[in-house]
Amino acid sequence: MRKLKIMAHVSLDGVIQTSDEDGFPYADWTAPYRTPEGRDAVLAAHGARFDLLLGRRTYDMWSTFWPKAPSGPMSDSLNAATKHVVTHRPESLAWGPFEALGPDVVEGVRRLKSQAGPDLVVWGSATLTSTLLEHALADEAMLIVYPVLLGAGKRFFAEGTPARSFELVSTKATPSGLVLSAYKFAGPLKQAA
Repeated sequence: MRKLKIMAHVSLDGVIQTSDEDGFPYADWTAPYRTPEGRDAVLAAHGARFDLLLGRRTYDMWSTFWPKAPSGPMSDSLNAATKHVVTHRPESLAWGPFEALGPDVVEGVRRLKSQAGPDLVVWGSATLTSTLLEHALADEAMLIVYPVLLGAGKRFFAEGTPARSFELVSTKATPSGLVLSAYKFAGPLKQAA
């Protein structure tokens, strides 16, 4: 059975949006903090081999960049990964290798997780992340927290995300101020008795 890891670049106030869609004024706010050490920590969190699980918007954004990116550890690993895509238009997928997830996201993810293969990694895909959390399909989350406040934008935990408990697995700080924290999902919210 495969694990499903959610990975996200997050501001201190929970914003994950990095593109200028919907008039977001701070596109690419993560750029000043990118370092080889941070990249290496992200690659280690992915694992040596992984597949991607992506929402259609993230797939479309990434497919315009990563296939043309210079060869390197990050681009090579993302380009080699099978991209499992949540889409109603599978005929328009071009950046491969890829597979359309199918019309039922929850059942499609359960099917993928039950198969043999590398871990599944989710990047971006805020709508998909909320669905995965709602149905307890994610096993881990790696939050890469940046020392910035943005005040607006899509958030990692959207309004209405079910209450959940997490357990810290590891944490690492980089000289640029990033804090990478890995959590495993521990079930429903624990409350005082």
